[in-house]
Amino acid sequence: MVSSRSLLLLVCTVLVVGAISGSDARRQRRPCCVAVTRQDTSADVVGETYRQQAATPPCVKAIIFNTEYGQLCTDPNAQWVKDLIVRMTRV
Repeated sequence: MVSSRSLLLLVCTVLVVGAISGSDARRQRRPCCVAVTRQDTSADVVGETYRQQAATPPCVKAIIFNTEYGQLCTDPNAQWVKDLIVRMTRV
């Protein structure tokens, strides 16, 4: 039979491991842009939406567009990016 002391030790260990792994999961970020392109790849952009990303290291400030191949991280200061955003936001 398992002693109550061993059972208590097991329960405490499980709680501590759960708390540590739970806090790590909350801190993990979704993938972010760590580099951007200035090259005009507007022809690859699909859809009419984009997302802004703030610079929070290791992530850099970026405008993220969707393409057929995945997300495209672009320089928010590139003129083609500004032009594309204007076209997307026109009503």
